[in-house]
Amino acid sequence: MGLFDILTGRRKLKQPAPDRLFAMTTAEVTMSTSLNLHSSGKAAIVFQPLATADFDGIVSEMEEVLQGTGSEFGTTIEKSDDTFGYRWMVLGDDEFEDLAVGVNAVSTALEAGGYGERILCAVFAFRDERGKPLYWIYNYKRGAFYPFVPAGGEQQRDTERELRLKAQIGAELPIEAELERWFPLWGIPI
Repeated sequence: MGLFDILTGRRKLKQPAPDRLFAMTTAEVTMSTSLNLHSSGKAAIVFQPLATADFDGIVSEMEEVLQGTGSEFGTTIEKSDDTFGYRWMVLGDDEFEDLAVGVNAVSTALEAGGYGERILCAVFAFRDERGKPLYWIYNYKRGAFYPFVPAGGEQQRDTERELRLKAQIGAELPIEAELERWFPLWGIPI
């Protein structure tokens, strides 16, 4: 914290390195080959929309870009709003790298427009050998990933498996060190 921050009572959050998101592309190879976890072909970026023409323009422009490139590369785009007021821009593609590039394109556009603080997270969906879903969540504000494994019951999670995943893949991904920041996302639409 600097003198100006002390005087104004503000502190600036350290911005995460944008290349951390792309660590997921190399980790996905390890997950597939060593852990028998396979991408479901879906990823999402979650953000809080703002009812301004500027914000809507940025989001619309990104949708057009993704749809234009998606028709060439096979990426599909869907969007939905959840009960908490967050928008889920869901990308579908058989090529995992295309998912990471698409998520990064949306986040980069929002950040360039000055709306980076509106981004909640990115979510990458996987399935295990039994077909059960699990997710890797990238928290933009923290610049780190964490696993989320729903346990099948209503709002229950498999924390033991989450910790195993952290140990198994932690060397390849920037993992959130503070476990209390591993927030569950219930009702993930991917």
